[in-house]
Amino acid sequence: MTTAALKFLAPSDDVPVYYASVGGEQAKLDLQGQFEEVVVEIKNGRPDRNSHSLDAQGFQLVDHRSAVTDFYDPMQITDIYEQEVRHLVAKATGANRVVVFDHTHRADSKETRTKLKTREPSSVVHNDYTDKSARQRVSDILPGDEAEKLICRRFAIINVWRAIRHPAITSQLALCDATSLSPDDVVPVERKAKDRIGELMMATYNPACTWFHFPNMQTDEALLLKTYDSATDGRARFSLHTAFDVPNPPDDIKPRESLETRTFAFF
Repeated sequence: MTTAALKFLAPSDDVPVYYASVGGEQAKLDLQGQFEEVVVEIKNGRPDRNSHSLDAQGFQLVDHRSAVTDFYDPMQITDIYEQEVRHLVAKATGANRVVVFDHTHRADSKETRTKLKTREPSSVVHNDYTDKSARQRVSDILPGDEAEKLICRRFAIINVWRAIRHPAITSQLALCDATSLSPDDVVPVERKAKDRIGELMMATYNPACTWFHFPNMQTDEALLLKTYDSATDGRARFSLHTAFDVPNPPDDIKPRESLETRTFAFF
């Protein structure tokens, strides 16, 4: 168990606009929306890792050794990692088809971000998609007729998150157990990126929410995180998450570097 300050959307009639960062820069928030930092307890998910699932909590830690030797090499990502990810997500979800559509490198070091043009860890409690933006994302990526047919059936968006180069000790992920979340806790927020306008969800603080993290994630582990599910049958539809500052990290610890890969899982 650890405690950390997480940044929530403060109850207000004003809703912020989220400006997605580009590599080497910080994300910006329109300050017409007010945020509050709340210190919460974050449970170590490792002792009970086998009890977490994508359809209950919305996240799952799995062992996953990749054949990739350099996660900054786009050829290895395309030729090796994407196939590994498709297999991993299909096995975990039972999906008939998995489509990889995005890779995002993040770093907890400004020097690394500047050098490698990667993005910063996301520091606000959020979920990546809403009903509207998830369906739009399928239409953005896949041909029109095909997309229309696929979104008429159940589909999900699963992120595959992993530490690269070295274990992730700083700027860890806090994950909200979806079974503890109320629909009233989340607010749709416009997300403006360089090439498109989308929508994500931010959240107000709810003391009933249960938070987990998986400390010291190794490079042969992967965190599966559900960010959308079109099913409304009671299973988890998403899991709120955010990076948080680990209290009192050792001075010689290397700052986190990570890769998150977004996938569509079609059923």
